[in-house]
Amino acid sequence: MFYVTKEFIFDAAHNLVSYHGKCEKLHGHTYKVQITVVGEPAEEGMVIDFLELKAIARSKAIDLLDHSYINEIISQPTAENIARWIFERVSPELERENCRVYEVTVWETPTSSAKYRVGEI
Repeated sequence: MFYVTKEFIFDAAHNLVSYHGKCEKLHGHTYKVQITVVGEPAEEGMVIDFLELKAIARSKAIDLLDHSYINEIISQPTAENIARWIFERVSPELERENCRVYEVTVWETPTSSAKYRVGEI
């Protein structure tokens, strides 16, 4: 199996309404996102073309979140919930005979991230 990863950066504001602490106040982050696809190379020798992965990720998720108030998109926009939301948005577009989305990782800060994968506990 091969794992192909593309990174994205976006800026957005949010607040955590079901949290008691400083993050319940409106604030912003420069988020980093990694989308990883797992699979075997197709006829052209690639699991997925990086340009195609980039276009799908941007149109289905990243561009919608960039410079947004994420609470208008995701009701409790924790890093965990953002990772799941991105995974669910891009997965149908990236499901192929030879590959599928493996995981999405969202960094809220350079040292704090959350990963989402289907079927793991």
